[in-house]
Amino acid sequence: MTYLELSEDSGSAHKYYEVIVSGTDVSISYGRIGVPGQSKVSSFATAEKAQAAAQKKIDEKLRKGYAPAVRGVRQRRAVTHRPTVSRASTARRAPVLWRFASGSAAFGIFVDQDRCWVGNQRGDVYKVTHDGTVVGQFRLPDGVKCIVADDFWIYAGADDGRVYDLSGKVPRVAYEIAEDVDIYWLDIYDGVLGVSDVAGRITAIDHEDEFQWERKSNGSSGWMVRCDGDAVYHGHSGGVARYDAADGTPVWQRGIPGSVLFGWQEERSVYAGTSADRVVRLAKSDGRIEATYHCDDTIYSCATAPGGRYVFAGDSSSSVYCFDEDGTRLWKLGTGCGSALSMQYLDERLYIVTGQGTLACIDATEQAILAAQSGTVPEPVDVKAAAGLVAVEPTLVLETATHSDEGITVECFTEGDRLRVRVLSPGYDQGWNVQFPKGIREAGARYLVEGIRTATSGGFYRAYGEIRRLR
Repeated sequence: MTYLELSEDSGSAHKYYEVIVSGTDVSISYGRIGVPGQSKVSSFATAEKAQAAAQKKIDEKLRKGYAPAVRGVRQRRAVTHRPTVSRASTARRAPVLWRFASGSAAFGIFVDQDRCWVGNQRGDVYKVTHDGTVVGQFRLPDGVKCIVADDFWIYAGADDGRVYDLSGKVPRVAYEIAEDVDIYWLDIYDGVLGVSDVAGRITAIDHEDEFQWERKSNGSSGWMVRCDGDAVYHGHSGGVARYDAADGTPVWQRGIPGSVLFGWQEERSVYAGTSADRVVRLAKSDGRIEATYHCDDTIYSCATAPGGRYVFAGDSSSSVYCFDEDGTRLWKLGTGCGSALSMQYLDERLYIVTGQGTLACIDATEQAILAAQSGTVPEPVDVKAAAGLVAVEPTLVLETATHSDEGITVECFTEGDRLRVRVLSPGYDQGWNVQFPKGIREAGARYLVEGIRTATSGGFYRAYGEIRRLR
């Protein structure tokens, strides 16, 4: 066994690489120090060829600055979590229909027509139906910072510096963020990832998980990132800024009261929840302030109804608010389960996740809100996960398939020092690369994928659903 580490005082690297040879098999494990990494086993014709392949890998790492080390001496680097203080609300109770205790403080939420997703700081991601039935669970190696959607794909940003694709039966690493980026928040549009960090930087990474550009803001603690086809919007302690999505050119910068702690977007506006007890709506075009939604305490989260017709906010006193588009407050109610750290509105329901780790579904219909304001609310249903629910963990092991199985064939090939993937099935442009998990790529290997979609911007494809290796 050979165990190597690369750790730099600047924080730009803190990772390990381990090689184990067992007969004709070579097992390689790698990742960030102190965090469960990824493993891959390759088989060779003879033990001598296995030893030679292992030594080649070791020599490559030594040339890059890795050095022999003892596992466990160096510890993982600290990960920043958003400091939150949650007080009990003095407002009347909101009409919570059901609630699910995920087991740890939760920042990640995404809701679509089929289900709700909640991710917590223990690394658990649960899928829950709209009627409150837990139908699935993933277990990631580290805490979940946020959950975002990009077309068909659902992604979770985690404290181990990776972004996981949750769209299939097994979570797979889609992006690996540089070691010096302590993820605060992220968003993805058409395969391009925007990441904010503790230092107030905003970084863009393309669909091949390769660096595009980076900018340093005039603030720190970037808790807001929102991406669209034209721009990346970044909120931090110094305000909100817009950067060109293609090359990071600054477009505008706007200072607003307080530090930005959360962000949301609609087609023409971005929304910033701040420590100054308000949500601020800014025009995407020029950053001018269009409206302000005044609350009674620090804002941890915000969301809108489609088109910005209603604006919702969650504060540090366990209250949630609803405003009309122009800033008129319509109601304020207590959650009964802690401060909402993230939220989303869908079909007259407001879904929140809280510092207590609760995913709660609030009935936001006019009738239910009026009843709650007069003190009448339903008894919430406490949702439980089935005792036999299996938590699915990330793996590099693939199921196998034959050419007679249904699916689209893709192939991994070498381009310079990079591994790329292209579609072999008829009807696709073989000159276009495929966005495909990097950890399972192997030169010359062919895979059967459930589906291929063209990126909105064109120029590349995106694999989705189940991935199997062709025999």
